[in-house]
Amino acid sequence: MTELDSTDLAILRLLADDATRSAADIGRAVGIGQPAAWRRIRRLTDQGVISGRRVVLDAAALGFGVTVFLGIKLAAKGRISLDDFERAVTAIPEVQVVQHVLGQFDYRLRITARDISDFERILRRRIMTLPGVGQVEANVMLSEERRPGPLSALD
Repeated sequence: MTELDSTDLAILRLLADDATRSAADIGRAVGIGQPAAWRRIRRLTDQGVISGRRVVLDAAALGFGVTVFLGIKLAAKGRISLDDFERAVTAIPEVQVVQHVLGQFDYRLRITARDISDFERILRRRIMTLPGVGQVEANVMLSEERRPGPLSALD
């Protein structure tokens, strides 16, 4: 594990909240200069603590009003490779997240759709036709709250 001081943690919190902030803005917020902030961000990136920066899109504002978590149990694990299933499922644009998990299901997917009819189309025409799909369970997301990330565990 990388040793992080209080300034590193403050920088990470600021970037986790808004990854578009400039090094100058971050430096001002944590009480260091822009060059020092940039060096710290670069070091955290080089050490793998920061693995990327992302823009979070509002799915509803883009017309995607339904999010569904789909549990998938493969019918026969020996007949299809996990790589083949993963390659096929990640090619579906509405599938936002693919997680290989332990438990009742082999995979958990996060799917965004315009509405329930759109989700049904995705399920019937895309998901159920994937190689090896057996049992499927859908859970429609009613609401989502932002939860603290791993930084809260370091306090």
